[in-house]
Amino acid sequence: MPDFNTDLDLTFLYEIADGSNEFIVESITMFIDQSPDILQELSSALSVSNWAEAALAAHKIKANLGFFGMLNSQSIIQQIESACKDGTANGPDLMAKYNQVKSLISANLVALKQIKTEKENGV
Repeated sequence: MPDFNTDLDLTFLYEIADGSNEFIVESITMFIDQSPDILQELSSALSVSNWAEAALAAHKIKANLGFFGMLNSQSIIQQIESACKDGTANGPDLMAKYNQVKSLISANLVALKQIKTEKENGV
């Protein structure tokens, strides 16, 4: 049954892994390890209206979201990055978008940890 609190589609990851559970585990591990720090960077930059740093943090995580099929999250992050770069940044609006994407990514991290465990156990 799909979990509508996530926007996770690992089709691309599985395709490029070509059956390698080790590749899948390594990719998921890297995302689990890096994402919370990047999200914290983004939150900190947004909270002090440092649009250049916020755009940089958003850009850092954007490609990873696409890699894991998190297209809704990726779209929201793109909106944040664009607003920060083009001078249309609105702090409260961007924080609302950030909170939305953080919630989605947090749910995905839980799902990814479970998938990682399954792959480590050869499932």
